[in-house]
Amino acid sequence: MKYFYITLFFLIVFAQAYGQTGSLEGRVLDSNKSPLPGATLVLAGTRVGTQSDALGNFKIANLAAGNYDAVISFVGFETQHEKISIEAGKKTLIASALQSGSLQLADVTVSDSKEKNLTSISAIDIKLRPVNTSQDVLRMIPGLFIAQHAGGGKAEQIFLRGFDLDHGTDINLSVDGMPVNMVSHAHGQGYADLHFVIPETIESVDFNKGPYCADKGNFTTAGYAAFKTKTTLGRNQIKFETGQFGLARGMAMINLLNKKSETKNFKQSAYVASEFSHTNSFFEHTQDFRRLNAMAKYTAWWNEKNMITATVSTFDSKWNASGQIPDRAVDNKMITRFGSIDPTEGGNTSRTNATIKHIRTLKNGGLIENQVYFTKYDFSLYSNFTFFLKDSIHGDQINQSEGRKIFGYNGSYTQQSFIGGRKLETQIGGALRRDNADNVRLAHTVKRQYLGNFKWGNVRETNASVFISETLDLTPRLSVNAAVRYDQFIFEYDDKLIPQKRSATKGIISPKLNFNYKLNSETSLYLKMGQGFHSNDTRVSVATNGKDILPKATGADLGALFKPSPNVLINAALWVLDLRQEFVYVGDDAIIEPSGKTFRKGVDVSVRYQMYQWLYADMDLSYTHPRSTESPEGKNYIPLAPLFTSIGGLSFRKGNGLNGSMRYRYMAARPANEDYSITAKGYFIMDAIVNYTKPKYEIGLSAENIFDTQWKEAQFATTSRLKNETVPVKEIHFTPGTPFFLKARVSFFF
Repeated sequence: MKYFYITLFFLIVFAQAYGQTGSLEGRVLDSNKSPLPGATLVLAGTRVGTQSDALGNFKIANLAAGNYDAVISFVGFETQHEKISIEAGKKTLIASALQSGSLQLADVTVSDSKEKNLTSISAIDIKLRPVNTSQDVLRMIPGLFIAQHAGGGKAEQIFLRGFDLDHGTDINLSVDGMPVNMVSHAHGQGYADLHFVIPETIESVDFNKGPYCADKGNFTTAGYAAFKTKTTLGRNQIKFETGQFGLARGMAMINLLNKKSETKNFKQSAYVASEFSHTNSFFEHTQDFRRLNAMAKYTAWWNEKNMITATVSTFDSKWNASGQIPDRAVDNKMITRFGSIDPTEGGNTSRTNATIKHIRTLKNGGLIENQVYFTKYDFSLYSNFTFFLKDSIHGDQINQSEGRKIFGYNGSYTQQSFIGGRKLETQIGGALRRDNADNVRLAHTVKRQYLGNFKWGNVRETNASVFISETLDLTPRLSVNAAVRYDQFIFEYDDKLIPQKRSATKGIISPKLNFNYKLNSETSLYLKMGQGFHSNDTRVSVATNGKDILPKATGADLGALFKPSPNVLINAALWVLDLRQEFVYVGDDAIIEPSGKTFRKGVDVSVRYQMYQWLYADMDLSYTHPRSTESPEGKNYIPLAPLFTSIGGLSFRKGNGLNGSMRYRYMAARPANEDYSITAKGYFIMDAIVNYTKPKYEIGLSAENIFDTQWKEAQFATTSRLKNETVPVKEIHFTPGTPFFLKARVSFFF
């Protein structure tokens, strides 16, 4: 009976405490009256704050009765202050419409959410460094490097955190919720071609490094990047570009609806965007690269509780490529560094996407999201990496091709609740993806003429996943996130050469545990731990009877985000990543190649500094120590893994319309083979851009490689044989980097 009275006493105390509290709810909109997800609301003088959800809504419960100053901010918008009064047992409602303004780092807040902090860095970069080319899309991720080595139409080679990611093997990429990575692709696992995205349509980039987010699955080992296209257009735009090497590009983004279609409880937006580009490039063999993109997007909001978005896009490109050339062919003056050994390389690719997404706030405050998507994709690539090594008569040219359809679903439910007055956010989600890839082929060709197949078959791959993520505010300063994800795979391969049908199934559990400690209003500390994975090619999976096809990646990050002064923002992290044994399908040779266990450790630093009202500086530094753990010392280097990289520059925005930037990229020399007997040379490149922007127009000039540095963009230690050689040679084969390249543009706004 004694315990009953004690329990009753505490219940009465808690009831009285809660009876003296109220709540704050509201919505944040942009200047177009559209929801602004990710806006920060902080109650000045307290440690209480939150962020708006996908519909711009926010809620803070259990606030002590009293008067507060609510500070609402978002990168690139003018900070707004709202005087509010919280009454016991009542709900206070506010609505805020933020106006576009100049970027002020002093307005950027250090949050108790690590993901929010990273998104802030991304938003700063997009505001300061407008995307100039399709390659700049990937360069928005701090520490990420890219290299193009087969003409402008092929997906870029990606480097991040001591990984040569090939074309996407260990980074998860998505656009508007649709996956970019192609599983069991003809050219390589995880192939990720972002060229279907029109650069000017990008609104934000959500990224994180390491395998720590439960809603991200396959390929999330080095990290992920989720690109989001614009929901609305503030104004119409038409752009024309021209430059050296036959460059010509036209782009347009046009609104389709006007304000007359809106009511108090209903708002909608629709726009179309398209681009066409052509270049001969700087190679002696004309590239004749052509790309056509088109996109349409419709969004509607009603009753402040619902949003639906539908997007369709299509993309087609065709190009010639000069391919990778050996050092010896240039040294002995057989060709110049812009020449070619096999001038018939190149390819064509196309991709059509359709997706529809519905977001709804339920009566209990929960947020439910459902998305379905479809992709139709075609790919054909002609390459010659070894010249006459295998076939001294016809040469070693190969063709990799496929036709693919992807069907997918993403869903999640997010709910906020309170335990003992502490906020608990629960997110439950699931996804289903089905890839039907037909005629996945590796063929022997000569001058693009078919000689025979090395591999030929149909791939069917299914990935079903579920996850649950719980984030609890243990104290006003300390939050913990515990999550777990489960993925189930079904691999099916119909080999048309044998013929034979084989299949395999495999599942994997990926736990995550993350801590975030807000030391003060200027400093947030975090510790992230978790496991991720990278699936193997279906052809490997069925050949190995399901063994070692979902190798785990186990990582940890210890870092901080802090503002030592109002105009300086720094993110620094120490990290480790252990990758288990895996077998990789090498599409260029149609073989299974074991890569062994690896271990990486390193440090990342990102700095953003507003030097003056109009002048900004940024710098990203990354140092990595990557090693194979199964090879003896001295022979345990990981070929092409970056050791030290840095990206940075100065950006200016003057009130008279002048704006621009000067940027550098530096990659240190790195091993090209396991014993470091061959070196992939480093490089330092600088680019510059200047614009004159007025409300109705903008004119600009861009220069890449302003010092005309001779550099090697892509490098490989490859064994090859030229036509006149009797023995093969292993050495660096490379694609030359862009020489000095000037282009001009003009845009009209209306």
